[in-house]
Amino acid sequence: MRRTSLLKLAAGVALGVTLGLTPCARAAEPKVLRYAFPIAETGFDPAQISDLYSATVVSNIFESPLTYDYLSRPIRLKAQTLQAMPEVSADFRTFTLRVKPGIYFSDDAAFKGQKRELVAADYAYSLKRHYDPRWKSPRYAALQGEKISGMDELRQRATKGGQPFEYDTPVAGLQVLDRYTLRIQLDRPSPRFEHNLAHSGISGAVAREVVEAYADTIMAHPVGTGPFYLAKWRRSSQMVLERNPNFREVYYDEQPAAGDAEAQAIASKLKGKRLPLLDRVEISIIGESQPLWLAFQAGDFDLVAVPYDYANLAAPGGKLAPNLAKRGMRLHKALRADLVFTIFNMEDPVVGGYSPEKVALRRAISLAYDTDEEIRRLRKQLAVPAQGLAPPETFGYAADFKSEMSEYSPAKAKALLDMYGYVDKDGDGWRDLPDGSPLVLQQYTQPDSSSRQFSEQWKKHMDAVGLRIHFNISQWPEQLKQARAGQLMMWNLGNTSTRPDAEESLVMAYGPAKGEDNLVRFALPDYDRLIERMRALPDGSERAALIKEANRLLVAYMPIKAHVHRIGLSLTQPWLTGLKPHPFMNGFWRFIDVQAPAGRDKPQG
Repeated sequence: MRRTSLLKLAAGVALGVTLGLTPCARAAEPKVLRYAFPIAETGFDPAQISDLYSATVVSNIFESPLTYDYLSRPIRLKAQTLQAMPEVSADFRTFTLRVKPGIYFSDDAAFKGQKRELVAADYAYSLKRHYDPRWKSPRYAALQGEKISGMDELRQRATKGGQPFEYDTPVAGLQVLDRYTLRIQLDRPSPRFEHNLAHSGISGAVAREVVEAYADTIMAHPVGTGPFYLAKWRRSSQMVLERNPNFREVYYDEQPAAGDAEAQAIASKLKGKRLPLLDRVEISIIGESQPLWLAFQAGDFDLVAVPYDYANLAAPGGKLAPNLAKRGMRLHKALRADLVFTIFNMEDPVVGGYSPEKVALRRAISLAYDTDEEIRRLRKQLAVPAQGLAPPETFGYAADFKSEMSEYSPAKAKALLDMYGYVDKDGDGWRDLPDGSPLVLQQYTQPDSSSRQFSEQWKKHMDAVGLRIHFNISQWPEQLKQARAGQLMMWNLGNTSTRPDAEESLVMAYGPAKGEDNLVRFALPDYDRLIERMRALPDGSERAALIKEANRLLVAYMPIKAHVHRIGLSLTQPWLTGLKPHPFMNGFWRFIDVQAPAGRDKPQG
């Protein structure tokens, strides 16, 4: 298949030219996975990133001690860089990790020409980095809640004293017992702590000498023990990852359920093959739906998350379109463990605050927005309404829980606004603040066509109740910096869970995480106490009740407007095998195989 010029239209990059192959090398062409992200990455430091696209890259470079079996359903944790699963005390407070000898980081100048082995101290250091205020880790809140003994004290000294973080000060919570053994001690029970050890963004192993060598540019220098390394990066344009030559011998041994025919077929075909199966992964950033769809149709991409604009073409009625089926393409569809939502900055003078009139304004905005229309018109039925922050596939999600989050009632919205003094005082047709000053909602959004459609939907519904809304357009990474600094009034976001528990989403409103996970800057003591109580409990009815109560508080105060849980729809080319989307695992590239048609990578003259 001769390559087209579509990728030039889509991303300004002709990816096929990057190989530079000579005719004599054709017999051993590398296996290359090509696909695109719709939103630009922010960087590749596990301690600093929070967006899905950066996390996907990071998960394929850095390795956490544990991982998930890629094919097992229900999900199952297993050892990744450990000799076996951690030894866990009966009270869920002590976790002993034994690292496999002979695992090495990819080569880097920071190692001064020496092979660098992964050791227990690397995991201790990587966990400590989330407590260092220098890195503003979005994962700090999750770890702070685990109460690793002595770590909060280290953070407080660095935060209040303005001194460098004390990485070399011994703490009871992170004890390196020998070269390969790490003991983690918690101040209170944490029955789900092991899931932190399967999250590359929390416990992905980073070498200290690499961080110290690159300092504030560490986001551009990821060096891990995983199957790939970053070979090329053009920010917001292209990422190229290649097989890590130092990656140890690992063979495909995933364990699907007996009744899962699709997973059984994948396991049968790939079992025993050395990982990773790919030699290279090439990723473009394409924010517009049409060039992405055309490029996939032309065979330039092996995998695509179907844009909403093309959902009916790809899967009319939820089934693979006959013309695509004839070409051998495969459809992958599943309700995702995610949440799309809008945050209100609780410190903003217009929409923030806890007084009745401020709560009424946020609730009115929520009531004035039609989530069902969003699902119907913009998401092409590829979503379900969200009633709270707990995503599907997580403990705490209740399919039968209903709340005001999904209610659409312009009449109620108008009544609330009238009751609390948000009326048109100057006769210009727009509602004003109770003191008579102008009321203008400021929503932050991106420049792509999909974002424009959502902005149009917001404007239509706010106009209908007399609320004036203005849209501030810029790139997502810049907006993230502004959100962390508390500079955005309203912002639309999506969050994909990395563990099978609702706490990860609920912590987005946890007071002590303000400016990190808690971009909304919500601070309510009653809510914080609920989070702290649920953390110490094992899964069960008591904990589920606390999660439901936390959701009810969020509905009452409305610091976050939950929109939908998305239904993932992706297509793969006939020459790609091994894909079975996992609800919590981003590091899936090692399990994918590509047997591209001859000539796909032929350089153009």
